[in-house]
Amino acid sequence: MTSHIAVFRRGLPVWAIPMLWTFALGLWGLSRQHSVWRDEAATWQVAQRSTADIWRMLGQVDAVHGLYYLLMHGLFECFGPSTTTLRLPSVLAMAVAAACVTVIGHRLAGAWAGLGGGLAFGLLPAVQLYLQEGRPYALVAAGAGISTLLLVTVLEGRGRAMCWAAYGGTVLMCGLLNWLSLLILPAHLATLVWTQTLRGMWTRWAVVSAAAMACALPLILFSRGQSDQVSWIPPLTWHMMIGPAVLLAIGGLGALLDRPQVGRLSAAAVGLPLLAVPQIGLIGLSLIQPLFVDRYIVFSLLGLALLIGAGLGAAVRAATPRFPSASRWLLPVVVAVTMVALLPQSLAKRSPASRVDDVLAVAAEVQRLKEPGDAVLFVPAARRDTELVSPDAFTGLRDIALTESPEASATLKGVEAGPARIRAVVLAQWRILLVTDATKVAKPLSSERDSVKASVLKRYFTVVADEQVRGRRVTVYERLGPAH
Repeated sequence: MTSHIAVFRRGLPVWAIPMLWTFALGLWGLSRQHSVWRDEAATWQVAQRSTADIWRMLGQVDAVHGLYYLLMHGLFECFGPSTTTLRLPSVLAMAVAAACVTVIGHRLAGAWAGLGGGLAFGLLPAVQLYLQEGRPYALVAAGAGISTLLLVTVLEGRGRAMCWAAYGGTVLMCGLLNWLSLLILPAHLATLVWTQTLRGMWTRWAVVSAAAMACALPLILFSRGQSDQVSWIPPLTWHMMIGPAVLLAIGGLGALLDRPQVGRLSAAAVGLPLLAVPQIGLIGLSLIQPLFVDRYIVFSLLGLALLIGAGLGAAVRAATPRFPSASRWLLPVVVAVTMVALLPQSLAKRSPASRVDDVLAVAAEVQRLKEPGDAVLFVPAARRDTELVSPDAFTGLRDIALTESPEASATLKGVEAGPARIRAVVLAQWRILLVTDATKVAKPLSSERDSVKASVLKRYFTVVADEQVRGRRVTVYERLGPAH
């Protein structure tokens, strides 16, 4: 094994290889054929507002993503709005997370385990999905990786006060990006229990963790008042448990191969709690309020990658005595085979169809179909994000239901007129473009405003054009005759 480590030392550091690997995977197809889906559209339109407007909006909606919006606002100001600016922070963050997995695995289970875990992390399907997502989940994964590395450092006796301060600050930043990331604290607690940490270490960890929690608590309490934002999440069902069960089975196998021992710091002692506790914790929270969405705990996959690396490291160690030359090719062969096996999924993750819809594609159809004097309606009102992300495509169209813009109302979708007023303004038009969801993904109308829009268009207008593209739909209506 010593000769193998020497190979790494003569070239790049071990952690640099998975970091560059993950970064390259992130750059591959970064624009997703120039598509942006609805969650990313929220980032795009909010990031272009002024800091004051963002702050006002957070008082009403999306406070949980406030820090991320402010960060993206700064990047958009510096580099301009584009799919690259939108997604490159996630690519860089996941590359940092892969490097953290590698360093932790290297320290606890050897160079091959670290390298295998880091390379495996970038190949995980969920990581490849959020690797190119203009949302905060990759940044949380990077923070989770850094905080876990800092914890390992202090548990090895290398850390001092600065490490603890950095640990608390990193956990806090993760909490401000997404407070469900604080589930990493009970995961780290489980590691402390497993390794039978001394009382002094327990005390320092408890103080730093409590301080981070206390600083994040105001955001948690305030965002609870905006819980309507997660009302779309379905209640927990048994079939939702299949994914976590598979992940835990794979991670458990890796932990067994690592031959963990109680009282010893190991890849299993760090990786298994990091994988299992956030998954189980989110399931528990979802029994109180539906919250089970995998992206909220994508950082737990750091633990899975660490355990996969430990398993690969154990396989290399087992093969080395009998096949010293061939054993060094075991990891490259496994990675190559896995890459080929996952290629269809990798390509799918980089296509516009990998997300629910495409805001930019339907905007192009609007620009093609519109005529001077046309009006536009959005059903539901949240589909106004198409106009907010691509305002040039809507130049000349009158948004007839809108009474107060998203910026002025400090909301994501603006304020629309009441049902009676909407009915009157719709009947006053001769030609209307309706932007909505494609038939396959459209949900039943839930608001009276949207029901009025649909019923008036159906009764008094006729369809002259109808285009569905990448999960969204634009329909052109013309009046049948004078209203009665």
